[in-house]
Amino acid sequence: MLKQLRIGIADCGKYDNYRRWIEASGEAEAVKLSMYLNNPQAVAECDGVVLSGGEDVQPELYGKPEYVKEYDLKEIIPERDRFEYAVIGNALDQQKPLLGICRGLQVVNVYLGGDLVPDIPSVLHSGFHGKKEGVDQLHPVTIDPGSLLASISGLGSGQVNSAHHQSAGMAAQGLRVTAFGDSGIAEALEWEKPQDHSWLLLVQWHPERMPDQASPLTAGVRGAFLEACRNRTAANGNP
Repeated sequence: MLKQLRIGIADCGKYDNYRRWIEASGEAEAVKLSMYLNNPQAVAECDGVVLSGGEDVQPELYGKPEYVKEYDLKEIIPERDRFEYAVIGNALDQQKPLLGICRGLQVVNVYLGGDLVPDIPSVLHSGFHGKKEGVDQLHPVTIDPGSLLASISGLGSGQVNSAHHQSAGMAAQGLRVTAFGDSGIAEALEWEKPQDHSWLLLVQWHPERMPDQASPLTAGVRGAFLEACRNRTAANGNP
C-alpha cells in the first residue's frame, strides 16, 4: 500500500478548503505552513507544497510601494509575505513540487522577479474576475497547447472561477504565461524550461472550490500535482 503523501499548505482564512481538497484525493494528508507557527522548515517534511489564496502581496516587493495609496490597498500582511518567501525558497531549494493558487501564483511570480497588476478593474477595465454578490464568477480561459496545463487537462480552453482583483503583470524571468483570460489576464504560469526545474504550476483560479470537482482543471490539476509529489518521493527512495 502506498504511503500517504504529506502536503504542506500555506495557511489562510480559508485553509480548510485547501485541506479538504487535497485530502479528498485519499492520497495525502495536509501539513499547515503558517506564519503563526513560524514553521517554514516544515517544508523539509513535506512531499510538495500548495500556496493558497488570500491577501494582496505588498507592492514594495515588486518595487511599487506607491501602489498602496494609489490603489487604496488595505489587505496586506507583510508577515505572511515574509513567511511565504521562506516557504517558496525552501520548496525550490529542495526541489519539492509547488502548486500556487490565486495569491499563490502572484507571490511566486513576485518572488522570482515579476510584478502584479495592482487592481484589475481600474487598470485593465475588466470586471469579470472578482466575486459578484459574494459568489465566484465563471469565465473562459485559453490554454497554450504546448503547456504542462494542456497536457494535464487535455484542453485548449475551459471555464474557471474567479475571486481576485489583482493578477500577474510581467511574468518573472524563467516563467511563461500558459493560460489567458479576458484582457490578457494571466490565468496560469509555468517554467519556460521545465526540464531544468522541479515541478511547478501556478493557477489564478480556485480549483479547490470549483463546482465540478471532476473537471480536468480541478481534479486534474490536483492529480498531476500529487503524482509529481509521489514521483519525486519515489526517486529519492521513499515510495
